[in-house]
Amino acid sequence: MKECLLPDCCERNAEIDMLVLHCSAYPAAKAISTYREAKVSAHYLIDETGEIIKLVDETMAAYHAGPGFWRGRSDSCNMRSVGVELVNLSLGQTPYSEAQIAALIPLCKTLMQKYRIAPENVVGHSDLRPTGKADPGVCFPWQRLAQEGIGLWYNQEDAEKVKENNVSVLLAKIGYNTADEETTIASAYAFRRRFLPEEVQTDEDVMHLVDNVYPVGDKSLLSGDKFINCLKAVVYRYETLENSSKGLYIGR
Repeated sequence: MKECLLPDCCERNAEIDMLVLHCSAYPAAKAISTYREAKVSAHYLIDETGEIIKLVDETMAAYHAGPGFWRGRSDSCNMRSVGVELVNLSLGQTPYSEAQIAALIPLCKTLMQKYRIAPENVVGHSDLRPTGKADPGVCFPWQRLAQEGIGLWYNQEDAEKVKENNVSVLLAKIGYNTADEETTIASAYAFRRRFLPEEVQTDEDVMHLVDNVYPVGDKSLLSGDKFINCLKAVVYRYETLENSSKGLYIGR
């Protein structure tokens, strides 16, 4: 593994219990120089060829997630997570290379085993910050990773097992921020980006996407039979895992 250690990190003040996956819209060398200029960092960067570059030691908190919210906690995500960036010049709107995913899967498994990270705590940057981040994007292969025990997917037939119909309540059960209506709209879009990517508009102008990650004020995002049924199916998967004494961690 190549190393290119960045200086912008700090001592942790919490145990690691999250894995956050990101996307950088720059080639690896440019991404690293941009991180230096912006005084941010991640623990690992995976370039298009599948090469893994270590940027920050896992014992330190990297500056990759910023303020965020997941599963009822709004404390610093940086302090309790490992951050992995993947290079994708479209910000995840075009497929990641097979070499990248082949490198990502064993890295994620190793991190999950090492820190006993539960599958429900493997998230994308957009899950944590739905109003401000779009990565790792609609083309990130969440379903494939879930088949490897990394993160979670769902079975659509499970939707009928969930009686709750309130979108805000359902999103919150998964972990999304539903503090107010606008944040709930953004979270509904982040959910779609991960579980229903066909319902997310792509934007060829990556810099425009960076500043316009969801349709602000679009209340229609809080409805739709396909969306709500998918939401229920995902909630069932998350709740089943929480209530189970088995399979919480890879290798357990």
